[in-house]
Amino acid sequence: MILTSLFAVAIGIMACSKETDITYAPQQSITIAQKSLSIGNNGGSVNVEVSSDHEFTAYSPDSWLSVSPTGSIGKSATLTITAEANTGAERTGKVVIRSGGSRNSINIIQAAGQQDDIKCPLSDYELVWNDEFNGSKVGADWTWEVQPAGWVNNELQNYVQDDKVAQVGNGTLKINLINDGGTIKSARLYARKNTGWQYGYIEASIKLPKGKGTWPAFWMMPVNFKSWPGDGEIDIMEEVGYDANVVVSTIHCNKYNNGGTAIESARKSVPTAQSDFHKYAMEWTKDYMTFYVDGEKILTYNNDGSGKDAWPFDAAFYPILNLAWGGAWGGQQGLDESYLPATMEVDYVRVFQKK
Repeated sequence: MILTSLFAVAIGIMACSKETDITYAPQQSITIAQKSLSIGNNGGSVNVEVSSDHEFTAYSPDSWLSVSPTGSIGKSATLTITAEANTGAERTGKVVIRSGGSRNSINIIQAAGQQDDIKCPLSDYELVWNDEFNGSKVGADWTWEVQPAGWVNNELQNYVQDDKVAQVGNGTLKINLINDGGTIKSARLYARKNTGWQYGYIEASIKLPKGKGTWPAFWMMPVNFKSWPGDGEIDIMEEVGYDANVVVSTIHCNKYNNGGTAIESARKSVPTAQSDFHKYAMEWTKDYMTFYVDGEKILTYNNDGSGKDAWPFDAAFYPILNLAWGGAWGGQQGLDESYLPATMEVDYVRVFQKK
């Protein structure tokens, strides 16, 4: 018994001695501002804030992703994650953060590649950006607006960033207007808000919602916005639910602003606008803007050469998709909440520019 006990103790001491020879890297706390990112099929870069209580490094095991800075970074940094353009199916990847003995990661989803056969209906234009909504989430090229009810035009919806109000699946984007426990919620999304485009042919294929009180829109605002209407607004398509299936194209500037004249606005009846997809587009040059519905011209607004009051449209603008509830125009003839939830469905948004 004594010998057995002594032998056991000796084994225990030897085991403890071996364990103390092993050095383990300490566990560290890693904080990542965004752990999930969506990037459009054209590729591009996204910045993510990362911090740790120890120096860290970042890398991607995926060949189509790169991250900077490289090497030992310090305790906090803004990582720039860059994705190559995608010409194939939707793909996923990750960026790994390593700090001491700890690991964390940022998951990346990139939308399926653009189709090579996408052509502009007008000659001498080439595709420079598009979203065919072939993925599973709203892509990184889109910025969400977050604002309470009453923010603009006395509208009654709250703009939120929530998968319930903007869903991508089965090849379309669905902007949903919902009553969430008595709070009306919806989405307002901006494409390439910080850069936009100056001139081009901009087109979207959209199926409009039903219901009195709905106010869907596909429009554009200036990147360097300072004042309205002085800096301009381009409404490629709007509709209000009480005037079902009548779409409107309008420009806004100091010289022409809600005057209702044929110079600045046009209306068209589209009997199946709320049941089928239709194409809403605008060609924009330094001399004119022409608005189209399913390829038919409905309005041309010309640059009269008099200056910014009539033509503030010589700057970059970005596309907007949103679905409002009520407001100065949408609510003019009341609301019918029995139509909620209501959905504005978008098949694609495309931007072409001169070759």
